[in-house]
Amino acid sequence: MGIPIMSIKIGTRGSKLALAQTDIVCKKLSAIGIDTEQVVITTQGDTTTGVPLHEIGGQGVFVRALDDAILAGQVDCAVHSMKDIPAYRPLGLVTAAILKRDPPADYLVFINPISGFQVVGTSSTRRRAQMLRHNPNIIIKDLRGNVDTRIRKLKAGEYDAIILAEAGLIRLDIRVPGERLSPEIFVPSPNQGTIAVVSRADPLLIETLSILDDPHSRTDIAIERAVMEQLGGGCFTPLGIYCRSGHLIAEVLSLDGSRTERIETDVENIKKARDQGRILRSRAQDLIDEAHARLKVFNAR
Repeated sequence: MGIPIMSIKIGTRGSKLALAQTDIVCKKLSAIGIDTEQVVITTQGDTTTGVPLHEIGGQGVFVRALDDAILAGQVDCAVHSMKDIPAYRPLGLVTAAILKRDPPADYLVFINPISGFQVVGTSSTRRRAQMLRHNPNIIIKDLRGNVDTRIRKLKAGEYDAIILAEAGLIRLDIRVPGERLSPEIFVPSPNQGTIAVVSRADPLLIETLSILDDPHSRTDIAIERAVMEQLGGGCFTPLGIYCRSGHLIAEVLSLDGSRTERIETDVENIKKARDQGRILRSRAQDLIDEAHARLKVFNAR
């Protein structure tokens, strides 16, 4: 046992949601006598807001600058939404803690009666495909920006409804009219609703941060990531993966939501999760290939 760590420097994005998540971690560390310092780091995802995420590299764009800051020694660790963390990680970094999962569902926000909406805002290909599957007659328009910006655009009449993560609304203590979308039907992104702490691979630092870890959430998250890695669909492929207490639901959709390949089963370990991921990939390969082909067209523009 080395000298106990009494102070930790934590990297974070500067958005309200990122700061709220980091504040949750800081308060938990403070409760066990560890001082924290927050360091705000700007990422490409924060500065490039005029295009859909898949055109600038997907959710991983929110992570890279923070990874670099840890490896450069600017900070000891960083707080992320676990769903933003790519499957493949740089050497020297570990996910030291996964906090107890918040509700993983999507939330449909609307002001006027739900029966009358036509235009829905989201830049997620998964949410787009799932909404079109639910109602092929709605119009999906791209929507980027932080939670406040998205809600402001809704109130300004640019959209009839928008889709947000329920966990983000909870963490920001935002109460808006709307409807929770069942995660069994509108299957969330893998790891949605989960806060993770990534640190450099320092045994004492890992030991300190592991106090924040929730083993049950870590197990479910690991199962979802194992399936995600086997699917290998990339950020443009509409896919949802959700595991709760070992019960796994995973689906891959066509971009227009008209076709779906889905599995639902109980899994006991990571090996079985990988097996299920391979089974789903074999069934959904044409949908994944279609998404890759469309992404190439977008990138060629």
